Amino acid sequence: MNIQQLRYIVAIDRFRNFARAADSCHISQPTLSAMVAKLEKELDVRLFERSNKTVKPTVAGEKIIRQAQRALMETDRIAELASEDKGTIGGSFALSVGPTIAPYLLPKFIHHYRNDYPTVDLSIRELKASFMFEALLNGEFDAGIAIADNIRQGILEIPLYTERFYVYIAESCWRKLPVFKPENLEHENMWIMKEAQCLRESAFSFCKARSKGTHIYEAGSIDTLIRIVDENGGFTIIPEMHLPFLSEQQRANVRKIEGDYLSQRRISLYIKDDYVRERMLNTVVDTLKTFMPESMLSKTVRRPLRL
Repeated sequence: MNIQQLRYIVAIDRFRNFARAADSCHISQPTLSAMVAKLEKELDVRLFERSNKTVKPTVAGEKIIRQAQRALMETDRIAELASEDKGTIGGSFALSVGPTIAPYLLPKFIHHYRNDYPTVDLSIRELKASFMFEALLNGEFDAGIAIADNIRQGILEIPLYTERFYVYIAESCWRKLPVFKPENLEHENMWIMKEAQCLRESAFSFCKARSKGTHIYEAGSIDTLIRIVDENGGFTIIPEMHLPFLSEQQRANVRKIEGDYLSQRRISLYIKDDYVRERMLNTVVDTLKTFMPESMLSKTVRRPLRL
């Protein structure tokens, strides 16, 4: 068994096609097939089920491929660790970001990261937290950014920043409310973001004292929610980092959340608990520091991270 054979079976699993896998590995298909057959013979187990139309891993093959992915990631990091020890940053870095966070972080993050670390091969993918942590444990990503307090065995959480929530209220509503109080919104439509738990919790904190039913609609993005409020009245909850995206007219509709309500969300950086690439992880934190207000950052990341 050798490292190259592990790369071959991972490529076949990715493409589910021997020809495309061979192309990605820059070898001929017969060579790829021969090397995989040799590995199967050595392990005395069949790794793939082959037919004229499909290629898929066997049950045993799936387990071996997952372990091969972990082994390849650790192997690739040997050279990267050596470079980091010399004070240079290079190699690959795979980052996952939650979909309700990505629109606010990624545009500036990518711009600053590419300028400051041009030798790093950065790849980013949006993933929901449940898929993100599974991918981290499988070694598919170096790190992930998601809502705080997602406790998972084998995953280490590093607090990144805290973001306040604001109420975005229709002009027709706030003209009737010269002194803004959340309880005055009892009879107004509430619009919340589908599958964004932190926004839902903040929104529902307004409902606890309501004596009447709550009329709630769910949308798929903050921009959609704002347009719904503009056209239909009512209110919604928006995160602080969305404020720069509002027009001057829309900013007049924003109010702070007063009283004893859940009015913030905390964002964390997640890694496997045995992650060792300290300098690479600090490239993420240092990039965030270049464009995020210091007041939002956690005390943990205001100084260099130590693993």
